[in-house]
Amino acid sequence: MPFDFDELIDRHGTHSTKWDDIGRVLQDPAPDTIPMWVADMDFRSPPAVNEAGSALADHGVHGYFGDDSGYKNAMADWLARRHGWAVDTDWMTHTHGIVSALALSIQAFSEPGDGVVVFSPVYHMFAHMVHANQRRLIESPLKQIQGRYEMDLDGLKGQIDKATKIVLLCSPHNPGGRVWSAAELRALADFCLENDLILVSDEIHQDLVFEGAKHQVTATVAPQIMDRLITCVAGTKTFNIAGALTGTTLISNPEMREAFRARKMAAGLPANNRFGMVACESAYREGGPWLDALLPYLQGNRDRFDAFVAENLPGIRSMHLEATYLAWLDFSGTGLPQQEIYERIERKARIAINRGDKFGTGGENWVRFNFACPRARLDEALDRLAEAFA
Repeated sequence: MPFDFDELIDRHGTHSTKWDDIGRVLQDPAPDTIPMWVADMDFRSPPAVNEAGSALADHGVHGYFGDDSGYKNAMADWLARRHGWAVDTDWMTHTHGIVSALALSIQAFSEPGDGVVVFSPVYHMFAHMVHANQRRLIESPLKQIQGRYEMDLDGLKGQIDKATKIVLLCSPHNPGGRVWSAAELRALADFCLENDLILVSDEIHQDLVFEGAKHQVTATVAPQIMDRLITCVAGTKTFNIAGALTGTTLISNPEMREAFRARKMAAGLPANNRFGMVACESAYREGGPWLDALLPYLQGNRDRFDAFVAENLPGIRSMHLEATYLAWLDFSGTGLPQQEIYERIERKARIAINRGDKFGTGGENWVRFNFACPRARLDEALDRLAEAFA
């Protein structure tokens, strides 16, 4: 079945954060501002998702969601087929998205004042959840080796103490697009075991991996950490249904699993989102062909973005992505002050972006661009960037 990723869909006035709330990141945005900030895609979701939503609307009764066995089995089948991970459905606990899962993990397995490690620069909600829960943020700066990020566990050893309880891992990495190797994940698992740390592995981008790379499931390549591991997965990023706010944690350790569920109940979150659960189950069951068609299109956008930057934007470097649809550009070679970089992008090019300094240490003078959009829109954005930095 053909899927039209070139279709330009007007998302204005649809309660879209990305399109209707640009004012959150850009004061008085121009009417023709291109939003390349929020991490959702400007493509229609898989037909099965929209058909499931239509069926719910046609039925017309929207009570509390019950019997999640279909969802659990669909997810388990997807993880087995796509990632070679055989999971027990009893390990699963649903959350209102992955950020909620991170917050609940922090609350369940640490106390105010305890240290929580992140590898910076990283998705800004990691640090936000640490601070919001009155924990102590420990930033382990990622090293750039041959143009890509690597973890510095030797350096991290000197940063932690006995009050450090949790490591938050973004795998694949956002915003750098790294797919961590099995060796890297095993080394991190051993580090956590040696230092009595719980590892929370956010693997929401696991399906958005490009040709030449393969996502490594932490649980399968580093089984030694299973008793101290929380894996966070969701179909929402994969199938462009982020508004469903539906995620799942997989915890094999029964004591940890019960502690997590107790925290979820204490937060008043016992129920699941009816529409999200139905949409994600449908996507896991029937969305494979859509994803198989999407990935080459996204890879084409990535390659187009990288080539344009290299050829037309001197002093600007694009980190080569192995996964995600979030370009990560280093503007430090322009010699421009950080504020002027942002001004040129947001005012001259009229593009809404995620400023790199929001991602923590190491994000200064970097900018994140979401290229999951029709190619015509991407080309317009690139032309504007070239003019703004001419």
